[in-house]
Amino acid sequence: MGSYKMCLVFTRKFRVTEPDPVDDVRHVFQKYAEGEAHMTPEQLQKLMADETGTGGGGGSSLEEAERIVDEVLRRKHHIAKFTRRNLTIEDFNYLLFSTELNPPIGDKVHQNMDAPLSHYFIFTGHNSYLTGNQLSSNCSDLPIADALRRGVRVVELDLWPRGNDDVCVNHGRTLTKPVKLGKCLESIKANAFATSKYPVIITLEDHLTPKLQSKVAKMITQTFGDLLYYHDSESSKEFPSPEELKGKILISTKPPKEYLEANDAKEKDNGEKGKDSDEDVWGKEPEELISTRSELEKVCNFLTTTKHHTLSIQMLRFDSKWFQVATNISYISQDDEDRGSRDFDVSCPLQAPEYKRLIAIHAGKPKGGLRMALKVDPNKIRRLSLSEQLLEKAVASYGADVIRFTQKNFLRIYPKGTRFNSSNYKPQVGWMSGAQMIAFNMQGYGRALWLMQGMFRANGGCGYVKKPDFLMNVGPNGQVFDPNENSSPKKTLKVKVLMGDGWHLDFKKTHFDLYSPPDFYVRVGIAGAPADETMEKTEVKYDTWTPIWNQEFTFKLTVPELALLRVEVHEYDANEKDDFGGQTCLPVSELRQGIRAVPLFNRKGVKYSCTRLLMRFDFV
Repeated sequence: MGSYKMCLVFTRKFRVTEPDPVDDVRHVFQKYAEGEAHMTPEQLQKLMADETGTGGGGGSSLEEAERIVDEVLRRKHHIAKFTRRNLTIEDFNYLLFSTELNPPIGDKVHQNMDAPLSHYFIFTGHNSYLTGNQLSSNCSDLPIADALRRGVRVVELDLWPRGNDDVCVNHGRTLTKPVKLGKCLESIKANAFATSKYPVIITLEDHLTPKLQSKVAKMITQTFGDLLYYHDSESSKEFPSPEELKGKILISTKPPKEYLEANDAKEKDNGEKGKDSDEDVWGKEPEELISTRSELEKVCNFLTTTKHHTLSIQMLRFDSKWFQVATNISYISQDDEDRGSRDFDVSCPLQAPEYKRLIAIHAGKPKGGLRMALKVDPNKIRRLSLSEQLLEKAVASYGADVIRFTQKNFLRIYPKGTRFNSSNYKPQVGWMSGAQMIAFNMQGYGRALWLMQGMFRANGGCGYVKKPDFLMNVGPNGQVFDPNENSSPKKTLKVKVLMGDGWHLDFKKTHFDLYSPPDFYVRVGIAGAPADETMEKTEVKYDTWTPIWNQEFTFKLTVPELALLRVEVHEYDANEKDDFGGQTCLPVSELRQGIRAVPLFNRKGVKYSCTRLLMRFDFV
């Protein structure tokens, strides 16, 4: 029973009860129980077999059905010995509403993991050591550990000299506080395989002298030992598979010689003031995640008070604060492949062969422009880094070349320079073009990060998702998939939002409304190919902690292989901004058909203990 004070005198009382089965649940029970009052394990097995999804989730053997029946009876009735071994309608409803016993996707690795590493999308972090924004937050090993435990398989470290004989991890010429490299390496070693046994890749942005490179090589070798993978790029034309590289750590950076020869006449990120990739059919991101001029000026004012710092002094030399801050942010956010490395003393002789030997995936951008950078060398495998905006330019102008490049080589995409608040961008352009490493700021939150987390819930959350065949296929005349070409729908997904429960256990009674229970509604839609992007909305259900919607939506999908189902719950407020009530993103290709319990997550992607939706999925 929940009570709410009204006008300091009256009290409104609302009862919170266990949700009754909705009509869809009753119909399924009656169908498979064949009109009886109980469902046997054999009947449950038939239901499971009929509604087995495409994404490796849930077995349909009699033994599995018996195990589930026993588990439901144990949990719901708290008894170890059962006088009956079947389910009532209430037991069946409990089963369907359990996120552990009836999840929307499977939790096992089920894709083929024996293809070359470049055939997979890889869960990738950007500036993995930062605790907050890109300009003034702390550098720490803790975000690295957290990312690895969440399944991230690619972490990035920026290496800078600390005095003459030491190396630290820091975000360049900013106010971020450095952390010792050794501490970061130990954190990677301790957490690399806590969640997934598949390989971890460390991308290094290196600003070191050859002497310090030698020191780094020694530190990496001593820390990781036999965990390191050494790739002979001269004799190998194909990279090993994730299965072959299980338990291994790979280093990716530019070879020392290429740092010295880096082209200072870099290509600019055209379109810095172009369309805002934060905006889509769901509207813009929350305001706190968008880089605005006023926010930028606040940072500038903060920096100009710290005159002893190089960045502050440089900015004070210019009349226009806005232009100079944006310029510096763009500089510090570019990779070495883009801006060239100016941190070496070029009079220093080339050394550190042991450092070069560590590099398993060679990075670098050849001279000669974007199209030349996308040229495929049949004898070499390399990694190319592009900003989110340069990727859009590449796909628009050379879409087929991007696809061909990513069939063999690695393409890494990183956020544009003005994302100083660690926001992210829409990852779909990169996935549609076959880019393996869409580098994201994992320390923030927002819809873009929710999409990234949703994509890598696929394949058991192991951090590797096999690219669809259409991105790898080559026609008889050398033709490949065109990411700019429109196609007709291949599959139709029906989604029915049945009901929700659990908020009263995860939130305080007055979290949403001081005077009454919440007024929930659900937004549901698709993220993926441009033709598939859409958003729908249920009705608002007033004054209830257990809303029942029973609303169905139909989504026609042109690229179902890369589609993500987006779900958000909000609490309607007539006078203020609607409150957030949970979210999730699910890979459509992994959805299990039938009625499923869908767990919801908070803004940062942490799963709520009890809050969930009951939804039905059908492919037609």
